[in-house]
Amino acid sequence: MVTSYSTNVRKRLTDRGRVRPPNMVRIGIAMLQGARHEHCEAIQHAALEMNVDIEIVELRKKSELDSTIQGLILPGGESTTMRIASQSESLLDGIFDWISNHPKRPVLGTCAGAILLANPGKNHTPFIDLEVSRNAWGRQRFSFEAPVNVSLKTPEIIHEAHFEIGRDKYNHKPLPMSKQAANMTNESFTGIFIRAPRFIEESIRCEKVATLENETVGVLQGSKLALTFHPELTNDRRFHRWLISQVMDNKS
Repeated sequence: MVTSYSTNVRKRLTDRGRVRPPNMVRIGIAMLQGARHEHCEAIQHAALEMNVDIEIVELRKKSELDSTIQGLILPGGESTTMRIASQSESLLDGIFDWISNHPKRPVLGTCAGAILLANPGKNHTPFIDLEVSRNAWGRQRFSFEAPVNVSLKTPEIIHEAHFEIGRDKYNHKPLPMSKQAANMTNESFTGIFIRAPRFIEESIRCEKVATLENETVGVLQGSKLALTFHPELTNDRRFHRWLISQVMDNKS
């Protein structure tokens, strides 16, 4: 499924059909399970904040992946469930092949998505150089929010973006977002940890870009950004703006 979103709320048509604006970015989102719809809303907000046109490709089959996709989101959820759910359409295998074939194209992996980047499976080399422990913060009832210090350089907001997405044809609608992030400083981010994994500190051999007290909760390796928390569940879209900016840099 392809969703087009224009930051100027416009349609550009020719006799042959819709024309993609020259600055449009095309982002694929793995729609297996977890906070995928929230990521769809977050990346649309981020695009509006940056005054960039965006086209979202909701990925459910390996066949939906191609070279026109310029960036990728692996949402949070449950990594084992994602692996099982992907088997019938080979989506995860297709995603890992796409990442391997396009090493400079940016990928944002959150929570379970971070696990998949670290442990893609026996047929693939890990995309981030560290070890990760699943559900290391404990069960669902131990989920929490805490301020996270962020050192990643992200684009500034050009336009404010406040809107809600309605239900799609599958009757899905994003959850209401936390508004606490609006009160945070540029360096601090509201980290939402839900049955979150933990990076094993002594194993980290990539750049540390987000910390919770003395613990690393976000890493960057080349064009791969992995977070153990859920940025899509706040109104702070800086990590999604990072993804868009990386796509724009690659285009230029």
